[in-house]
Amino acid sequence: MASELSPRLVVARLDRIPIWSLPYLFVWVIGVGFLFTFYDIFDINVSFIQTCTQIVSHCTPENASQFLGVPLLVNLIGYVVGTLILSPLADRFGRRDMLLVTMAITGLGSLFTAFTGDLTAFTAARFVTGIGVGADLAIVNTYINEVAPRSGRARYTALVFIMSSLGAFFGIWVGLVLTTAPTPFPLGLPFAVAGPGFSIGWRIMYLIGALLALVGILLRLQIPESPRWLITQGRVEDADGVVRAMEERAGRSRSLPSPEPDLEVEVAAPRISYAEIFGDPRYVRRMALLLAVWFIGYMTVYAYAVGLTVALVTLSYPPPEAGMIAAVGTLGFILCAVFAYLWGERLERKRWLPISAAITVVGAVILGLAAHNLAVAFIGSIVIFFGFNFWVPMTYSWSTENFPTRARTTGFALVDGVGHLGGGVGQLVVAPLIPLLGPLASMLLIAAFIVISSVIAQFGTPTRDQRLDVVSP
Repeated sequence: MASELSPRLVVARLDRIPIWSLPYLFVWVIGVGFLFTFYDIFDINVSFIQTCTQIVSHCTPENASQFLGVPLLVNLIGYVVGTLILSPLADRFGRRDMLLVTMAITGLGSLFTAFTGDLTAFTAARFVTGIGVGADLAIVNTYINEVAPRSGRARYTALVFIMSSLGAFFGIWVGLVLTTAPTPFPLGLPFAVAGPGFSIGWRIMYLIGALLALVGILLRLQIPESPRWLITQGRVEDADGVVRAMEERAGRSRSLPSPEPDLEVEVAAPRISYAEIFGDPRYVRRMALLLAVWFIGYMTVYAYAVGLTVALVTLSYPPPEAGMIAAVGTLGFILCAVFAYLWGERLERKRWLPISAAITVVGAVILGLAAHNLAVAFIGSIVIFFGFNFWVPMTYSWSTENFPTRARTTGFALVDGVGHLGGGVGQLVVAPLIPLLGPLASMLLIAAFIVISSVIAQFGTPTRDQRLDVVSP
């Protein structure tokens, strides 16, 4: 019996399962939390113009981009604080329990945002929200990669990312309805409700976010702990119980191959998770490369995801039209998430990144040359959202694979969390240049960062279809 419960055999049994073997409901349970997380990231895109004009006395739609940079940067600093403090706790106390904590913090931040009355309070509320969102991103991606089959880690990261795309879609379109004035379609939405008599739409959006967070918490109570994490804590019997349930579910549809218990598996991590990263030159090198990839790539991601509407308004698009272009772009987000789910495992993770960057550049050229031709602008926005969002789940999956189980959440937190600062820096750098450069040069400048990031990624470690304990022992 002792041999059956040896840590290496339990992990080998987990690695031999070729399909998703937890209830598919759990994918959607985690996905609902991610839906809210990305709703919160994208809801500011269209709504910030109304927010700014309500809480900043001298803010107008035309100069709103000048006021977005600081709240965005502080929100991303919150990401860093949250992910660097809370994510290591997931390596210490478990993935599941910390997923509940991060969702609660994010919901409280959204609730706080709904009742702010000035830019300082709004910025502080975005900081609180960022603490929860940053840690949640790290822990969710770690959890998915630890329970997914080794040949499907990117696939199931992308499956959860479909829910993320729906959150972004929901956030931007709700913003269009609640925070822009009624405008004949397709220059806007004729049933939009904002106007002199209704200026609290942005507050309602954040209240919706708080409600979504509550739903996410209640649903996450159902998921089991990661068996890989249980092994690192010496809880081999608990890990065995989770793996047995996974084997039973997978065995209903196919026979399972024999396990290959040929890898050493650490039962208890002797050091804190930061020491595991910084004490090993291999992981220091990986961290440095991935941090550069995320920091530079996020300069593109956040400039489009959060700042596209205000950028277009700065380029003389009316706010409803600019919001409509961004909202239509989210269709590309949904398409890319489905594409990543269906075909993301076909290539090594890092090989997808220059492809996504090239698609983003094509979209930037189309949107930059649209010259207020709405059909062309819609196409450009869809292509942009497809390109930069396809970059994200591939980099998510790749980043978690580059660190060992005993410090996986911490490793992801370091590269993705600190990397988020690039989003704020990018907005502060690019926003003042937009009125000087014009549409095409502005769109290409934003896209250039993801191109640089994707080139750097090619020097990274291949991970596709390999056992996690081989890639990151």
